[in-house]
Amino acid sequence: MKRVLITGAAGFLGSHLCDRFIKEGFHVIGMDNLITGDLKNIEHLFALENFDFYHHDVSKFIHVPGELDYILHFASPASPIDYLKIPIQTLKVGSLGIHNCLGLAMSKGARLIIASTSEVYGDPQVHPQKEEYWGHVNPVGPRGVYDEAKRFQEAMTMAYHTYHGLETRIVRIFNTYGPRMRLNDGRVLPAFIGQALRGEDLTVFGDGSQTRSFCYVDDLVEGIYRLLMSDHADPVNVGNPDEITIGEFAEEIIKLTGTDQKVIYKDLPKDDPTQRQPDITKAREILDWEPKVSRSEGLKITYEYFKSLPEEELYKKEHKDFKDYARQNK
Repeated sequence: MKRVLITGAAGFLGSHLCDRFIKEGFHVIGMDNLITGDLKNIEHLFALENFDFYHHDVSKFIHVPGELDYILHFASPASPIDYLKIPIQTLKVGSLGIHNCLGLAMSKGARLIIASTSEVYGDPQVHPQKEEYWGHVNPVGPRGVYDEAKRFQEAMTMAYHTYHGLETRIVRIFNTYGPRMRLNDGRVLPAFIGQALRGEDLTVFGDGSQTRSFCYVDDLVEGIYRLLMSDHADPVNVGNPDEITIGEFAEEIIKLTGTDQKVIYKDLPKDDPTQRQPDITKAREILDWEPKVSRSEGLKITYEYFKSLPEEELYKKEHKDFKDYARQNK
């Protein structure tokens, strides 16, 4: 039985990846420090013989006994609320964390894939975004802690590939959604659905003309799996090119939830990207992959998941006490 380590295993994407690799017959080792992850996302796996969980911060030395065939580095805060509250830890997981994972991959002879992001393109001046585009990023702006952590992570990974010959893969993930997202993590889709469920008006930052492209989580996991099993070392965009404006998306959520809230507008945050649309030509050609789940279908599933959550989840402002964590892990 092949063995795989998945960091960030208790997070939204990490937990779905754990499910996929269990389904594929792997022995899965999940690792998470639980600062933004939640054990509820993976508790259904604890009884399985081929699943282990390590409560550990990947920014510190990683020890995993036995052989490893694959490592998926998906540990990182991923929403603005998270990385603006714990900026130092966000930078550390993208630098020290990837260094530790790469060292582990070297010692085990494992293939490693990293979760990069469309944020490496910043507020893009090229549309749609191709992998060859180098980006338009403000390194000292409020989003710089996340954007530059991911850009450094890519550079470090590619350095190990070219210098040491390590087998590595880089997936650039665009906006993804589905069950197990945190309702109040600050990202646009759960924010809109949460406001609708609470009977609040939907808040759009800016004039609503900025765009996003939403990919359902099952499609994304399939793309990640195919990239890991491919022989392609350069970055590959994985996302849904079906672009929509934030204003239009707010109206879709109101229609989906059957509510009659208004849309209110507030100032656009600094460096917030105005356009997001992946060019997935490489994914189509190299991985024979493209998204299958329509936005209407995926949103129905996601909305039903959010509706099923306990009422206290609707009004929870923060997932964890970030300040205490930051003080303990300076």
